[in-house]
Amino acid sequence: MNVLIADDDPHVRSAVRLLLEDEPGISIVADCATAEGLVERVVCSGSDIVLIDWDLPGLRGGAELRRLSNDAPGCRVVALSGRPEQRDEALRSGAVSFVCKGDASDSLLSVLRRLRAGDRSGGWR
Repeated sequence: MNVLIADDDPHVRSAVRLLLEDEPGISIVADCATAEGLVERVVCSGSDIVLIDWDLPGLRGGAELRRLSNDAPGCRVVALSGRPEQRDEALRSGAVSFVCKGDASDSLLSVLRRLRAGDRSGGWR
C-alpha cells in the first residue's frame, strides 16, 4: 500500500514516517507540506492512501477531496487533525477515516491495517 503524507508540520511528517517505515505492506511514496499540487502528487506517486492534515494550508476540504476522487479514484483519504470536532466534516467531505493526532499511534496503524486488509472504510461506518 503506497502512502502519501500531507501535513505542514515537519515533525508530524517525520513521526508518521517513523511509525510506518517498519509496517509490513506499507510504503511512504511521497510527502508534502501544502495542498498545492496535492492531487498531481497523489497521481504521480501512485498513492493508495493519503494521510492528510485537515488543516493543511490551501486545503479546500470537500472540493479538494472531490477532485482527488475524480483524478485518483482508487486513492482513499485518512484525515488527521489535532481537533476531534473536525471528524464529522472530514468524513462528510469524503475521507474514509479520521484519526486525531492526540490519539495513540496504534489508532493510525489500526486504520491503515484495516484499509490494507480491504476494509474500504478503515473501521468507520
